[in-house]
Amino acid sequence: MNFKVYRDDWGIPHLRASGAEELAFAQGYNAAVDRAWQIEVDRHRSQGTSASFLGESAVDWDRFARQARLDDTARRCFERLDPATAAWVTRYAEGVDAGLAEGAARAPQFAATGLTPDPWRPWSPLGIWLTAHILFAGFPTKFWRDEVGRVLGDDLIGLFATDAGGSGSNGWLVTGERTASGAALIAGDPHRIIEDPGVYQQIRLACDEFDVVGLAMPGVPGIAHFGHAGPVAWAITNAMADYQDLYRERLRTTATGVEALGPDGWRPATAHTETIEVAGGDPVTVGIVETERGPVIMGGPGDPESYSLRTPPRVTGELGFDVLPALLRARTVADIDRAVDRWVEPVNVVQAADTSGGVLHRVAGRVPLRHPDNRMRPVDAWAPGHTWQGWHEPPRREVDGVAVMANERGLAAPLGAEFAPAHRAERIRALLGEHQDWSAPAMSPIHMDTRLDSAGPLLALVAGLDGLSGPAAALRDRLLAWDRRMDAESADAARYAQVRSAVARILGSDPVLAPLAERIAATGHPRELRPWLAFLPRVGFALEGLLTTGALPELDRAGAARTALEEVAAEATDEGTDGRPDADVSGGGGGPEAVWGDTHRLAPWQALPGKEAEAWPGLSGDQDCVLSTSSVPGVTDLSWRGPAARYVWDLADRDRSLWVVPFGASGAEGDPHRRDQLPLWLTGGLIPVLTDWNRLTEENRVR
Repeated sequence: MNFKVYRDDWGIPHLRASGAEELAFAQGYNAAVDRAWQIEVDRHRSQGTSASFLGESAVDWDRFARQARLDDTARRCFERLDPATAAWVTRYAEGVDAGLAEGAARAPQFAATGLTPDPWRPWSPLGIWLTAHILFAGFPTKFWRDEVGRVLGDDLIGLFATDAGGSGSNGWLVTGERTASGAALIAGDPHRIIEDPGVYQQIRLACDEFDVVGLAMPGVPGIAHFGHAGPVAWAITNAMADYQDLYRERLRTTATGVEALGPDGWRPATAHTETIEVAGGDPVTVGIVETERGPVIMGGPGDPESYSLRTPPRVTGELGFDVLPALLRARTVADIDRAVDRWVEPVNVVQAADTSGGVLHRVAGRVPLRHPDNRMRPVDAWAPGHTWQGWHEPPRREVDGVAVMANERGLAAPLGAEFAPAHRAERIRALLGEHQDWSAPAMSPIHMDTRLDSAGPLLALVAGLDGLSGPAAALRDRLLAWDRRMDAESADAARYAQVRSAVARILGSDPVLAPLAERIAATGHPRELRPWLAFLPRVGFALEGLLTTGALPELDRAGAARTALEEVAAEATDEGTDGRPDADVSGGGGGPEAVWGDTHRLAPWQALPGKEAEAWPGLSGDQDCVLSTSSVPGVTDLSWRGPAARYVWDLADRDRSLWVVPFGASGAEGDPHRRDQLPLWLTGGLIPVLTDWNRLTEENRVR
């Protein structure tokens, strides 16, 4: 099987083969060589076997992966693929197997953990995809809403909705009427947990049938989310649709096995046990139960509460992987539209444009039709009326000059329960409205915009406070004069973040919310789902809504703001803006102040962190800025989520397109392209997309 690998000056792989299957093999081979540790970790996570080399810290995830039946669902979905797509995916897995030995030799983590690569199953890429997206729809939030309803009342179940604080992705399409070239531009940045190595890989896939550049997910063939095929380009954001349901189950053990109570009475459930091998520890036995609703992810026979998870791929045996080769072969917006009609999960908003002037703005994916209560919280499995009744028709919208997708309550509103605030979408629209001659390089300032409009309610509350101490009054006046930009070098942004965190902590300890905090602390939800139920982060993310809602009038908002101002002002006065006493918190002190980037630092997820903590750089932005670098108000300023890539697709000339990722093209330790893009990512720099084969360097590898 012959293929060639070329690299540009940034080490980005350009793969060339004669046909689609040969190219799939090449892509798998390249993923193994460049990202061996990353894709092996992801594969084992999909199988629930990562604790076998990562140790006890990985047991909770492995338990969840097994109970949720991720690997078995991947197998089912693979077996239902059409023969051509199954062969294409299989060739990718075979390419991975061919390259893993070389890739593992470049990754010291294999030796450090004793992990030896073993052959991939044909469905391993589907398992990696499921693992990356099983929590994308946020089904654990239904547990949180259920607890809110039990403690505060059902009328307040949406009090902490992410409309009042959240994060997501940005995407925008500008038609040719508003660009300098007369051709469309598509730009954006997907916001995900920042992983090291990065979750997206810049790549080019070229064969006799197609030639596509884009952002691939290592371990998965093709280019699913962000691609430019020359005559057509596409991009997505999370639609924030709700398509996964939780059912409260009643289980019993009989002489013939486990049974679950459904609307029609007691019905058989499947049950067996599996063993998680744990490096450095004892094996862990896990009970696996599946009812007619879905796999039981919490509880089991004999437990006071049990819950099953129902998802479209588990129900239908389809994941939509036949869309991936269809996207590679697309030449027009109509081709993209037809392809994504078959998409399943995750549910996305899709934008596309072609060189003939065609544009597309629609939702793609399967969202079940069912009772409205299913969207909000767990429902009783035995109660009638909660079964799925078919699928929603995905919404679409005409594009008039500009289309923006930023996870807000808009195009996908009929499909979801909670959405991101409108701030990012509104800010992007406002910025795009400032010009009529957009070009690809001009998009970078939009990517990097740090205006924080969600600061308004807290600043309005602060503005109404009087009777403050001198330092607190000076701090209040300083915040009111602040430009609301969360720049890394801004001392004002740092002071605002301090006050915001203090308000979140104080409100979190308010007697009105104390019963909810106590209830959450006492729950026994699976550890992997607890981030969605953590009390103080929920308060911090919902702060904008908590400060403006008419609910809970007894919540002492003004008192919290007053106390926060006094605390932050006192801390600054005691320590001094440069560590000296008696500093001027109005900003006129004599020494350097702490700035936002001092505490708002990158904190990427690593499967195997080094023995010594790395010194990661400070970041501009905040969760509701267009430059969405999320932290957890009230808990930490460290940023764990942000732009996992940035892109601008130019339909006038693909070589005028631009892109960047947080780290680099390679995941191998010591590779010069391991983190060479980080300085650009930090400052808004973008790399030109290069497609001239004569300007690329061919590697000495032919298979």
